[in-house]
Amino acid sequence: MSTGINVRSITNSQTCSWREWFILFAQLGKMKISLLATLSTATGYLLATGKLTMHIFVPTAAVFLLACGSCALNQYQEREIDQLMERTRSRPIPSGRLNPGAALSISLSLILLGSIGLFCGADGIVLSLGLLAVAWYNGAYTSLKQKTAFAAVPGALVGAIPPILGWASGGGSILDPRIWGIVFFFFIWQVPHFWLLLLDFSRDYEKAGLPSITKVFSAGQIQRIIFIWLLSTGISGLSIFSFHLIHLQFIHFFFTVSTFWHIWNSFHFFRSSPQGADLRTAFTRLNIYAVIVLFLLSSDRLLIQMHYQF
Repeated sequence: MSTGINVRSITNSQTCSWREWFILFAQLGKMKISLLATLSTATGYLLATGKLTMHIFVPTAAVFLLACGSCALNQYQEREIDQLMERTRSRPIPSGRLNPGAALSISLSLILLGSIGLFCGADGIVLSLGLLAVAWYNGAYTSLKQKTAFAAVPGALVGAIPPILGWASGGGSILDPRIWGIVFFFFIWQVPHFWLLLLDFSRDYEKAGLPSITKVFSAGQIQRIIFIWLLSTGISGLSIFSFHLIHLQFIHFFFTVSTFWHIWNSFHFFRSSPQGADLRTAFTRLNIYAVIVLFLLSSDRLLIQMHYQF
């Protein structure tokens, strides 16, 4: 009995095993990015409701599908550019494991399913915000990347939307200033996230003919600019305290410690030589800090709920 699936019409190989299909989907939907968007959506929901209910799975699953679909559509849009870069050459479309038409169909199907989930699990406002994120990422940001080295700044709006999707799905008002503290944090975080990744593969971007900040600024100037954004990320993290989203003292403590750990890492990045800066380590630590922020905010809400239950 064959363990593969006949997908001759979808991929450029005759059969794919379930494991190969999972890897294909994970790469096409940029699983790490999609999961982070899902986690920030769940955090927004918990902050709005103050409790964990089964309803949380509807908007978070919908955002996951929407994010995967948007990332897949982005790979379809940039398939020719991806073929020119070492970092992206092994992706499903440029590697020849998935034909472009199938990738487009998969991406649109995921976006449709995610949109239906948001509409059924929340309301029209949440759906509109979700579709705004898709339009901004696949329309504005994808287009700007080919025109300006500073596309990361307007593109950062995409990462700021998922928390407010979760918040609104949980019944919170989008005009409530508390959620905007989280939105602001993720907007600031996205910029150094993008630029550290770009710098780590700057030769790839230049080879593909994409604008790069390495063509605009010197190595020292770039290091100072990214340091300012890294430092701003830490400051925006500390500003979350002013929105009264954290109540437990020991969560305050760990939040403060993790933020100063991030700030210390920012200064460590700044003190290293511009040519010898460890971009990948700085990128990883920045992402770890974002996950810690989400974990601590969610833990505060869940622990308070458990306290009142018992």
